Amino acid sequence: MADYEEEIPDEEKVKIASDFIRSAPPGEFNEVFNDVRMLLDNDALLKGDVSAAFPQYNEEQFTPAKVDEASTVLVTEFGRTVDGRYEDPAGKRTFAFDHLRKEVKDVQDAAAAPNEELRAAVEAAVSSYVKEHYPAGIFTVYGKESEVIVCIEDHKFQPHNFYNGRWRSQWKLSTGGDLSALLRVQVHYYEDGNVLLSTHKEVAKSIGKSAAADMASKMVVAMKASEEEYQRAISENYSQMSDTTFKALRRALPITRSKVEWTKILNYNIGKELKK
Repeated sequence: MADYEEEIPDEEKVKIASDFIRSAPPGEFNEVFNDVRMLLDNDALLKGDVSAAFPQYNEEQFTPAKVDEASTVLVTEFGRTVDGRYEDPAGKRTFAFDHLRKEVKDVQDAAAAPNEELRAAVEAAVSSYVKEHYPAGIFTVYGKESEVIVCIEDHKFQPHNFYNGRWRSQWKLSTGGDLSALLRVQVHYYEDGNVLLSTHKEVAKSIGKSAAADMASKMVVAMKASEEEYQRAISENYSQMSDTTFKALRRALPITRSKVEWTKILNYNIGKELKK
């Protein structure tokens, strides 16, 4: 068969490169971007159609954005405005975001969000909760016409130890008292291997309609119970997998079906050396 290289259309290159970008593990965007850039070998294509994957990744990952020295908010789909800017609801501001450099630009004043009374009450209650339970947690609370949305992000990036991980949770509280959530954990471990944990859980509850402060308090109680339950389940499942699934990936005994008696082998070697 004659050797040949089939040319991949630009549309297919864009799709493949975008999929790589969107699938980058937490904390590894730059590494994946650099690899994709090398493979694509076409900066015009990368800065053009492929760049649409950058905001998708940052919004999906709840990427923290430092608005100023005192304020960091999350870049999410819930905070994106019609002109592609992002909300800082607590500061009543919007800002542009460089999705490649992860930099905030052009901060501008904005009007208060809808449902501001409920939003502010939830923000105050969630602030104490995040400080208590998430060591480096960042959260943003958005006010919408018929609901308030809470997004929480915490991460631990340890590339020198070959692992990175991120927690994300989003909670929606309707003005009628219905509560729903999506909790997500993603961890990548890559020392002498490549293991990715990606798990999620959906939650649905009702806390009833009441005064803003009371609803905020009940919401945090429900958040704490659900998130602790989810974290316990992950820990228990991990312990179980260590004893069962991971062990099943390796042969318990060598092909001889008997254990290697390393002590005897060592004694044999010592005996041979003494006979010399």
